[in-house]
Formats: sequence, C-alpha cells, structure tokens
Amino acid sequence: MTATEERAPVAEGFPAGFVWGAATSAYQIEGAVDADGRGPSIWDAFCRVPGATAAGESGDPACDHYRRWPEDVELLAGLGVGAYRLSVAWPRILPEGGGRPERRGLDFYRRLVDALRERGITPFVTLYHWDLPQALEERGGWRVRDTAERFADYAAVVHEALEGVPYWTTLNEPYCSAVTGYAEGRHAPGAREGHGALAAAHHLLVGHGLAVARLRERARPGERIGVTLNMSPAVPASPSAEDAAAARRMDLMVNRQFTEPLLGGAYPGDMAEVYGEISDFSFRRDGDLAVISEPLDFLGVNYYYPIHAAAAPYAQPDPALRSAFDIGVRTVAPDGPPVTGLGWRIEPDGLRDTLTGLAARFPRLPPVFVTENGYGDDGDLDDTGRVAYLAAHLAATRAALDDGVDVRGYFCWSLLDNFEWARGYAARFGLVHVDYATQVRTPKASYRWYRDVIAGRV
Repeated sequence: MTATEERAPVAEGFPAGFVWGAATSAYQIEGAVDADGRGPSIWDAFCRVPGATAAGESGDPACDHYRRWPEDVELLAGLGVGAYRLSVAWPRILPEGGGRPERRGLDFYRRLVDALRERGITPFVTLYHWDLPQALEERGGWRVRDTAERFADYAAVVHEALEGVPYWTTLNEPYCSAVTGYAEGRHAPGAREGHGALAAAHHLLVGHGLAVARLRERARPGERIGVTLNMSPAVPASPSAEDAAAARRMDLMVNRQFTEPLLGGAYPGDMAEVYGEISDFSFRRDGDLAVISEPLDFLGVNYYYPIHAAAAPYAQPDPALRSAFDIGVRTVAPDGPPVTGLGWRIEPDGLRDTLTGLAARFPRLPPVFVTENGYGDDGDLDDTGRVAYLAAHLAATRAALDDGVDVRGYFCWSLLDNFEWARGYAARFGLVHVDYATQVRTPKASYRWYRDVIAGRV
C-alpha cells in the first residue's frame, strides 16, 4: 500500500446487523458494596485476606458505578455501541443467596436497563460474574448442589424484574470460578482443592442448565439465552509427544471440560485419566448431562491469548496426595509474539482458531458472540497498544466469519478501567480512564478509535 492509498475501514466485511459492544462486570465497577441492602460476596471476603489481592485492594469503591451509572451510560452512547454487556450482582438482589429479593437492588438494574434502551443500546445481561453471596459459600458454595438450585431461583427473580433484556447469559467463565477459585486459590473463595473444584465445575454447569430451563419457562418473545466461556487454544510448546500430551491435558482443564458437556452432552472421556486420584465423580447424578446440555441460543467466547503447554513433573509425585489440579503441565512463553502491558502474549490468530475449532467440533454450534477481548496496561491515555491489539483481533474475528463461523458480535473489554480482581487497580483494560481518587472519567485514544470503527470512519 502506498502513502496515497486508502485503508479499508476496520469494520468492512462484517455483516449487516453485526453487534458492536462494550462490557463490564458488577463487582469490578459498581462499588457501594454495603449500599441499599446488598449482602457480602465471596470477593468481599476474599479481598480481606492478607495478600489475596494486590495492595489489599477490593471492589470498593471501584468506579462507583452504582451511583454514577448515568455518566457511564452517556459514555456508552458517545461510543456508539449497539450493545452493552453488564452483570447483575447476586448479593445485591438476594443478600443471603435466597429468600425475599431486595427491591432497591432490582430497581437499580431496572433504571440502568431502561436508560440503555432509551439510547438504543441493547442490554446483554450476565447473571453470574463470580460474585457468589458469601452466605452460600459458607454453606458449601459451588461444591454443593444446593447452590446450583439457588442460582436457578435467583435467575428467575432477575428475569421477572427486568423487562426489555433480549440476551441473557447464565455464567461468565465457569473455568475461573471453579479452577482459579476452588483449585488454585488465586480468586475467591481462595480454596485449594481437587475434588471440591471438580464438584464446583459440575455444579456451575448444573446451575446453568437449571437456570436455562427456568428462563425458558418464562421467556418473553425474542429473548435468547446463552453462556459465556473463556477459551484459550492449548498449543504444544514443541513437536514432542510429551508436550502434545501436556497440551491435551491443558485443553481438557481450560476448555473441553466445559464445552463438551454444554455443547456435546457428554464429559470428555479422558477426565479420570487426567485428574487421577481426585476423580471421584460421586457428585454427578443421572440426568445431569441432559440438564447441562439444554440447547443454547448463543455462545459467548472470551479470548485473550493461547496457552503454550509443555510437559512438567507433577508438583506432588504421589497421586494420592495431590490436592489441586496438578496435571503435569507448565506454560511457556514463545519467542516472537509481542506482549500487552501486562505481559500477555498477543496472538490474534488464536481467536480465529478458537472460533473455527468450535465450529468444526460442534456442527450445531449456536451463533457466537466474542463477549470479551481486550488489552491490559498501566492506563496511558494515548493507548496505541490497545488500538493495535483490538484492530488485530477484529481482523481475526472477520477471518473466522470468512471461514463460515456464525459470529454475531464483538464486545470490547472493558468500557472502564476497573478493579481487575487479584491484580487490584494497577491493571487497566478500559477504553475510558478512571481516576479512582476523583472518579473522573477520561476517554482514551482507543475510545475514539473504537467509536470511529463502529461508525465506519477508520
């Protein structure tokens, strides 16, 4: 291309009606953790554990979105997005996990949904983005089936209260809830278990299926129901058979133990082999897979990077003593790819591979939305790295469309800088900079760029 030639617009090649959106989650932006009857969540409790999060930070005050939401809706309107992916805080609705709903919490989300619709922005509502009521964790959390049943009750309460929501997502990233939270201890509730984490993964999926059934019983015309998975292709670090086997084990842990039951109606056949001595599946019941595999109207895919996997010694040589997901794998950083400001490898082809791989494995794959994709750094307003990252991943999304994958939309993570879980506030993913001391919002260069992409100007 010469200097005088014009570049094709970034959005060229995307179909008419393609959804351009931005995303956030409740605990990361709302703050107001004790306002209007909200109960404590597992993240409130986890953040009080010394050393659990960077600098001991928590989701209070975050972006104070609970009070400043009108300003954030105007930022969405100025961005020109057609959709906004938000989550509802379970403890804000049912402070004890069940019982009588808290009207003030429901009213907050009613106002937010109404304001979005008034501006022509479609709300995509996620029912669970990791903030389990602490009261339920104290009764076993996702390790026990009762939590799955309480989740279905909660889903029905929120659905009844919020009209005008055409897209409902049950869970966000059950891998993180189960493995990062119950096996690795890096996220709430901070457990380091083997069997408990496997039970949590299963009960999350059961809760999803029960919620789908409850929502379908009450569905309004045009409503669609789905789930969101974080997915990373597991790539062997070398041509060796050992690394290929390690990548397959990693693929099971991160991807297949969720995609196969949800989309294929069966658990992977190698689960007992990979998990070994912790593979007591007594928590499974007859009929669970039929519940879990209720047909979906859409699938959300969150993508950030692939995982390069190499074989490694087990941390605990004695299988009987392995207490967490110790599967004999280590991740390696390949030479070549650039990294984000957080050190994450930038490999947009992994997004294309994820989408085409799903379509190849599941002939009845429902329509897909890229529900999270974003770039973390230290918050520079002139965030050219984020612009380059988003442009490359939009190109990968378009390539998957060209390959025949039914991709319906793309949501940038995130609208706002926010509380980035165990990383605290130092890691920033927002299109909009947030000064946490003053709560002043300042759009970054990436905000203006994404606005122009949506408008077809760049």
